[in-house]
Formats: sequence, C-alpha cells, structure tokens
Amino acid sequence: MVGVTKVKNCIEFFSQGHHPRIHGVDLMKKQLLTHLTKPNQTLAATRILHALVLNHGLFIDPFYPTKILRFYAINGDLVSARNLFDESPHRTIYLWNALIRAYARARNFHHAFLMFNALLTSESQPDSRTFACVARACGERLDVESLQIVHGEVTAFGLESDFVCGSALVTSYSKVGRVDEARRIFDRINSPDLALSNAMISGHGSVGESGKAMELFNSMRRVGIEPDGYTAVGLISGLAHASLTAWLGEMIHGLCEKHGLASNDHVGSALVKMYSTMKNMESAFRVFDSIVRPDLVTWSALITGFCRTGDHVDALVFFRDLVANRGRVDCVLLASVLAVCGHLASVRPGSEIHGYVIRCGYSTEVSVSSSLVDMYSKCGFIEAGIRVFNETTVRNIVTYNTAIMNLGLYGRASEAFRMFEKVLEAGLKPDESTFVGLLCACCHSGLANEGREYFRKMRSEYNIEGKTEHYVYMVKLVGMFGKLEEAFELIKSFPEPVDSGVWGTLLSCCEFRKDYAMAEVIAEHLLGNQSRMRIDCRYRVMVSNILAGEGRWDEAKALRGAGAEGKVPGISWIPATTGNRFVAG
Repeated sequence: MVGVTKVKNCIEFFSQGHHPRIHGVDLMKKQLLTHLTKPNQTLAATRILHALVLNHGLFIDPFYPTKILRFYAINGDLVSARNLFDESPHRTIYLWNALIRAYARARNFHHAFLMFNALLTSESQPDSRTFACVARACGERLDVESLQIVHGEVTAFGLESDFVCGSALVTSYSKVGRVDEARRIFDRINSPDLALSNAMISGHGSVGESGKAMELFNSMRRVGIEPDGYTAVGLISGLAHASLTAWLGEMIHGLCEKHGLASNDHVGSALVKMYSTMKNMESAFRVFDSIVRPDLVTWSALITGFCRTGDHVDALVFFRDLVANRGRVDCVLLASVLAVCGHLASVRPGSEIHGYVIRCGYSTEVSVSSSLVDMYSKCGFIEAGIRVFNETTVRNIVTYNTAIMNLGLYGRASEAFRMFEKVLEAGLKPDESTFVGLLCACCHSGLANEGREYFRKMRSEYNIEGKTEHYVYMVKLVGMFGKLEEAFELIKSFPEPVDSGVWGTLLSCCEFRKDYAMAEVIAEHLLGNQSRMRIDCRYRVMVSNILAGEGRWDEAKALRGAGAEGKVPGISWIPATTGNRFVAG
C-alpha cells in the first residue's frame, strides 16, 4: 500500500501541471525511475505506473514497457503483460525476453515456445538469454525433441560455447537424461565456474554416475574452485541411483564436514535421504538431529526411511512429531504412513490420520483416498474402506485397483467383478494390477473358470503380458482344485525364467492335496535350479515337511537344517497398553 500511495502522489503532482527541471534533469522521469528500478511492485502500483507512462508518451523508449511487463509477470498477470507487448511500438530483444521468461516461469510452455518461434521470424535477433530461457523450459517439461531444436538454433547462431547458453543446455540435457550430450557441451566451455560445474555434477548424479561426478569434483578442486552446498547435493544424489557400498556415502559425508557444508540444511536433507536409502537409519537420524530446523523434505526422507526398513512404529512416532511441529504434510508422505498403519494392522493411528486428512482437505487427493481404502481393508475394516471409496469424487485406475484387490482378499468376488465393470464404464484402461486383483478374487472364492477367462482377456483383449503375480494366482487357482498336472503344464507354458515363487505355489498345492509324487518333481526342480533361482527358505521347509510325511526323516532333517537360516518368524500384534508382541517360529 505504501508503494501505491507514493505512485499516486507522483501522478497527482504531475496532473497539476508541474513540469519543472532541476539541474537539467526531468523530475517526472526521475520519479518514475525511482519506482521502476525497484525489484518488484504490487499489481495496483504497476497499473498506475503503466497509465503514467502511457499518458506521458514514454512508450517509445523500450526501457519503460520492459520494466512494466516484468512487474506484470511478477504479479502473475500474463494477460496484461501480453497486451503491453502487443501495444509496444518498439520491441527490443529485452522486451521479447521478458515475455518469454514470464510464460516459462508460469509453466505456460506452449505460449513461451510460440513467442520464441515468433521472435525467430521477427526483425529482432535472439540473444544468449533467450536461448537459455527456452532451453530451461524444454528441460522443465522433459521435451527432448524441442531441446534438440533449440540446441540447433544455438549452434546456428554460434553461441554453443557461450557461458549462459552452455550452462542452460548442460542443465536441461541433464534433466532429460542426456548426460553424455550435457558433458560434451560442458567440455567445450572454457573455465567453467562453480555454478556450471555443479550443474554437470548434478547431471552425472541424476543417472547414477557417481564416479564421474567425483572425478569432476576433484578436477574442480584442482583448479581452485571451492565446493558449496549444491556441489555436495549433486554428489549425494548420485548415490541414490547407484548400487554402491556405504563407504562412499560416508566419504562424501566426511567431505561435507571438512568443507563446513554439513550444517547447510539443503545438504543435511540430502544426507538424511542418502542414509535412509542405504537403510542406515542410525546415521540418518544423527544427521537429522543435527539440523536446527529440518524442512518437510528432510522429515519425509527420515520417515520414509523408517518405512523402508520396517521400523513402522518409529515412522508413526516421527510422523506425529512432524504434524505437531509443522502442522501440514504432503500427500506422498500421508500415503506412506497410511501404508505403515496397514502393515501394522493398527486402525487407531490410521483413523487419526484419516481425521487429519479431512481437516486438511486432502480427501480429494487420489493417492491419499486409495491409501485410506487399502489401510482400512488391511486393518480388517473392509466396509470402512469401501465407504471411503464411495465418498471419493476423483478416482483413477489406482483407486479402483485398490478396491478390487481388497474385495478379492476378503473373498467378495462378485463385488470385485462389479468394480471391474465400473472401471470400464468410467472409460479407464485396466492395467496389470487390475487383473492381479481379479485373479486374487477368483482364487479366494474358488472361481476357476472365471479366473481362466480373466487371464485370457488380460492377454488377448488388453495385450497385457503376465507377470509373476498373475502366474502365482493362476497356478494356485488350478492347483488347489486338484488339477496339479494342468497347473504343471501351465507353468511350462510360461516364458522362461519362471520365478521360484510360481513353482513354490504349485508345491504348496501338492502339499495341500498330499500328492507327494508331484511334490517331489517340483522339489527337484526348485532345489536343482537354486544356482539360478533365489530359493525362499519357506519352500525348503515345505519340502522338508513333505519328506517327513513320507518317513524320510534324515533327508527332511538335512534339508530343514540347510534352510533354517533366514527363516523369518511370524509376529502377531495385539493392541495393549504395554505394546507387547507375540513371536512364533
């Protein structure tokens, strides 16, 4: 309001006919320049300045429309910015750049490219900043083809080695995954500075080329360029995409400490994410605890890490702390902690989170509503899950898949089938998960014929190739009805290599049907191919039980002893004030 008042005072002064000159300087222009050289103005003040410039015929000087257009862009008024551009009699490259940048920053890439193409056919010539802006826009929308066209224009204008253009091209090619092209451009630029080196390090890191990122980091230090927080984050990001030992992550952490970068919140957040990805939650928490004011990204990285390592109770504890400290979280984290509640089969924290979702207005978010359906179903409250589904106004295929899968697990096949019909009525395309849910429903309800029909439709009508989950349900569906030979032939028709889980399913069917002859054939196949198959210890125990059932005690004992390692005990949770758990196995 202060800025608007000052601008109005300026207008009132000149509307009274005052046009003095002080020491040869036009007072009006001096007053205008005071306002136009500020970094920003409110929308109201911008409109007043626009009117003042028009009234005094200053539009012939390109400086004035360019500054006012930038103020309109800062306030998000792209319509006024475009109108001002169209009305300007002299369109310099600065005015063109201001409008193209305004569209790009508002993520209105279509109009940004239209203006760029119009510029190429105009009397003005693009400069390095024009190409840099358009190249970054291509990177933001992951448009490789357009980026290559812009790169061609940069080369045609002889600007490929230009520092501004080169930096934008390196960043954009890295974003679209063309890191080799980014490096080729980088190597042609003389004396790259810290910002450009950081962009290239981040590019290598984004595709898991941590070795190349470290090489560039070392050469950067050799020429006397000191790293900053962005350098560290670029190095750390490479570890999230590469299968590397923990020592490299710890070495980069040590470098951050040595250069005084570990206290940087951005670096700290990246370190928490790195250690969480490596499942080293002790180090992740230590870094987290050293950050004075961790942001939402840092909290999310820590909580997601606990989810990944199975520390579900810790994940919920830290989620409560986050809500208490910051108030709002994002949908991705909500989906993660709702999955935790499902794993724990604990409806109380899940229902509390549901209340939080309603209070914060996240009920319409598809990822959150789908997670709520899944959480209630896994906690034994399928009706509550279906109620959430029915109340969800925006649904995608994930929402329907969640409902179909959980109805199937509860043996409510007819409702799962009706849900599938709703998918088709909504014009959605079924995917792999849709048919996993349908086959699960058939399996839990003993509907072999329906299962065969859905399996046929999946492959012939929807051109979806079967995956391990589909094969497991089909083998179980056929095998549990005693048609073990058919199930065996079905497995042989699947493309190689067949996952051990599929053979293990048939083995469990043999055990259930007490067909020890077939079980022995399957066991020989499983154990005979263990060099190329990862054999679950459950199957060893299963085969051991079958051998014991035939009185072959020595073989059973030897096999069980070999497979005892790694057998995960079953855990039952019972809600109690003491929080006890009961372990079997």
